[in-house]
Amino acid sequence: MKIPSRLRPLLQDGLIDGVVRQLTSGKEAMVFVVRCGDETRCAKVYKEAEQRSFLQAVASTENRRTKNTRQARAMAKGTRFGRQARESAWQSAEVDALYRLAAAGVRVPKPWQFHEGVLLMELVTDEHGAAAPRLVDLDFTPEVARGYHQRLIREVVRMLCAGVVHGDLSEYNILIGSDGPVIIDLPQAVDAAGNNHAARIFERDVANLRSCFGRHAPDLLATDYGREIWALFEAGTLQHDTPLTGRFERVDAAVDLDSVLQEIEDARLEDAARRSRLQGVS
Repeated sequence: MKIPSRLRPLLQDGLIDGVVRQLTSGKEAMVFVVRCGDETRCAKVYKEAEQRSFLQAVASTENRRTKNTRQARAMAKGTRFGRQARESAWQSAEVDALYRLAAAGVRVPKPWQFHEGVLLMELVTDEHGAAAPRLVDLDFTPEVARGYHQRLIREVVRMLCAGVVHGDLSEYNILIGSDGPVIIDLPQAVDAAGNNHAARIFERDVANLRSCFGRHAPDLLATDYGREIWALFEAGTLQHDTPLTGRFERVDAAVDLDSVLQEIEDARLEDAARRSRLQGVS
């Protein structure tokens, strides 16, 4: 087959030894099966911004890290340099998330190398060694659906404990490999602590899992793992093995306004005393 231009530098640098075939072509990237010595891996080739057929959601890109304030200003203004910086940040989001999640024990494709807009990573395979199918392309018994749902709930908990929300989780970006579900496609990954929309995005991800598996096991449609898990996360008590019930009840307790005002006044007085001490030193 004709070698794609974006893969030629990897061949020249010896990162891959050959291109076997194209695996998929989506709205964000094309994926190729490649040879690396005796191993078979996949290379995700990100499409240029003008070739992609979607707009990045503002909510998911909020608080994305940039190298410096110059980049941030350029990205906000939409200059040529800013567009390049935004593109780099978008690609790096998936690379950073994959390394972070793999280190946390989340079942994602193992990343190997990121080189000039190409992500080299593990090729997820089924029990026969073929490329693993997507969740959307399979059918399940109710028992299997419940089992996969529970495994994926544990994966999103582990992700959240690592500070990451997928941002676009659905049956289209979950593979069923020989060892079970594998979560893929993370360019929309969200910083759980640094994004004001993280709770809503997380609950949407979990609701997508509920809807998907609820088609095979309708009892799952009555669960509310999203809000339960997020409440535990906000309370600082969420661990990867925290017992879950799938139920959530909001407790609307009355606010002790006097105590809140007293805390504010105490903080004000403490700050005033600190400023006074600093003036005395100077």
